[in-house]
Order: sequence, then C-alpha cells, then structure tokens
Amino acid sequence: MNEKAYKLLALQEGITNRSAKDLIDRGLVYSGGKKVVMARALMPGRTNFRVEKPAKVVKIFEDDKIIAINKPAFVTSEQIAKKQGYPLLHRLDKGTSGVLLLVKDEIFRAKAIQSFKSQEVEKIYTAWVSGVIAEDFTIDEPLLTIKRNNSAYSKVSKDGKESISEVSPLEVHGKRTKVKVVIKTGRTHQIRAHLKHAGFPIIGDTVYGGRAHKRILLHAGYIGLLGYEFRADEPKDFWIN
Repeated sequence: MNEKAYKLLALQEGITNRSAKDLIDRGLVYSGGKKVVMARALMPGRTNFRVEKPAKVVKIFEDDKIIAINKPAFVTSEQIAKKQGYPLLHRLDKGTSGVLLLVKDEIFRAKAIQSFKSQEVEKIYTAWVSGVIAEDFTIDEPLLTIKRNNSAYSKVSKDGKESISEVSPLEVHGKRTKVKVVIKTGRTHQIRAHLKHAGFPIIGDTVYGGRAHKRILLHAGYIGLLGYEFRADEPKDFWIN
C-alpha cells in the first residue's frame, strides 16, 4: 500500500510528520540512491529511507557589530538567524553554502544596508557549471524577479533591475568548469539566473536548468564591507563526480 513520503519517513525515524517533511524539503532524504524531492509523493509502504545530516554551522567571526557564519547547504539563512538570535544582513539560498552575515548593532546595520545599495560590497562566489569556459566574461543583463507562493524566480528581462556578474574560469573537469563569480549587485538568484542565461547552468540547480546533483554547487567564499573581510572555505561536498 502506498503512502505519502513524509509520513513513511516519520514512522521510520520516529519523528513528527512536520519534521519529516522539513527533512525532505531541505534535500536531505534519499531512497534507492535518489533524492526524495516531493514530501507528498506516494511511495510503497516498505520504502527504506536514508537521511543525511547537514554540515555543522560554523561561526567565523563575532564582535559587537556583526556575526559571520559559514553556512552549510541544506540549512536556511532564517534558521541560522533564529538560532543565533540576530537579524540577517543578507541571505543565501538554502542550497548555497558560504559566508552569511548577521548584525548586532542597528547603526552598523543601516550603514551596511547603504553599502549594499551603493554597490560598495564585494562578494565572490565559486560554482561548478556545465560546459567548458576558457576565458573571463561579464554578464551585464537586467534581472526581473517573480515572487509567488513563497518562492521566487529571476530571469533576464528589459523590465528588470541592473545586474552584473563577472565570471572567471578556475579549472575544467571534463565538460564542467569551476568558476569564480564576482558580483556587486545582489539580485535574487542573480548568479543562478545569469549563468543559466549564459548557457552554463550551475550543477545541481535544477530550477535554473542545471543537471541533478547532491546539492547546488554554489559557494559564497568571500564578502568584504565597511572594513571587514570574511572568507569561508569550500565544504567537502563541493565537488563533482
């Protein structure tokens, strides 16, 4: 007899239905070697699940103004902010790892927000993409973000906001390239949408045309603002098979 995936998982793990659904939504549940992507999908009653644990949340730096976190994939920015007890200065997508900033001082927060608006914040990401990139290039295309039902999707559009991403190849592995992406603008899903538009979707980013993988291979490695500089090493799972 078939049953919804999250209910079967709850029974197997001895947890609540809500907790089981959250694990599936976070991309941590596998069955038969494949990720379970729909919590309400009907599955055989004897299905055996494998649940992966996300990497630990590591604090990089803290003073009286700011907290820098090395965020693992599969954990939301909001979950980290709630646990730390301070508001987010910016956010990373659930599948993206790397430097995440929270603020402790309202005066500093106002200055930081202005720095973001003035494009004075430097952000450097790394990503693995499909396709071979041999030379640096810049994507200067406006992005329009559509939000509905607690989700967002960005696309290149003349009606969008200015968005600039500078892409540099770091290494090539088969028909896949590891790239560095520098951005000054910080539009929703900017790197994901820009790389899709350029024909080099991020591996693991199925929403933007990337091939399936354990996680989205996008990492926020560096951010610099108001005299601060923070770096986060790439996690062990930031690799291609």
